[in-house]
Amino acid sequence: MVLDPLDVSLPLADFMHLRLLTYNIHKGIGGIDRRYRPERIVETVAMYDPDIVMLQEVDENVPRSRHDRQVDLFGEALGLRHRAFQRNVRLTHGHYGNAILSRFPLHDVVNIDLSVPLKKRRRALAARCVLRSGHHSRSLLLFNLHLGLAGIERTIQMRRLLATDVMARAHHDTPMLVAGDFNDVWAGLGRRMLEPAGFRPSSQHVLTFPAVRPVRPLDRVYCRGLIEPIHCFASRAKVSRYASDHLPLVADFELPQQ
Repeated sequence: MVLDPLDVSLPLADFMHLRLLTYNIHKGIGGIDRRYRPERIVETVAMYDPDIVMLQEVDENVPRSRHDRQVDLFGEALGLRHRAFQRNVRLTHGHYGNAILSRFPLHDVVNIDLSVPLKKRRRALAARCVLRSGHHSRSLLLFNLHLGLAGIERTIQMRRLLATDVMARAHHDTPMLVAGDFNDVWAGLGRRMLEPAGFRPSSQHVLTFPAVRPVRPLDRVYCRGLIEPIHCFASRAKVSRYASDHLPLVADFELPQQ
């Protein structure tokens, strides 16, 4: 039986709850004091107890971040043992890119090339997450991205993401989350491209940048399939205003159990 995600007559026990946090961590370097303090990122994320964390601008073996492999540094500190990391930008020493941390197993990890000629290298990190609640399990497709600064660049990148095999071949009922730093102030990509493809905005107009006094909704979450957005908000904790130049975006969802 296919369940209607909008069928509110289903009892609460038939749903599993999921909390996602997406966060451009700026390599763990504060947007105000420019100091590398990864413990501030950990403190910020931990207070929201997310099930899945999507991070952008994650360093690996870079001098500015003490040569830390941040995907493991943050994963271990937060108790999230399932992790995926992609190296997007090569530096003189080390790389930085996107990461997914999860309470649940991650499978079928895919790197999706979103690079546009003459622009900084960009990729999306995709994975299938197997959610477990009691005797029930569900597969959830995750896409973590950090789009370019120019409007035409973002349009090309979104078109390429929507055409990729892992998304194009997914059933329309398959739960799916696309989240990250969209660099899209007016949400034009969502209205023009994601919503016509069946996605629903989960974050609306939540301000996340700059962290110290946010005026722009650069970070966003979209969902598709049998998953229902419940609530979305940006952190207003004092530590989060100093930990990065972005605030983390937290989104709650319910999925029907099968």
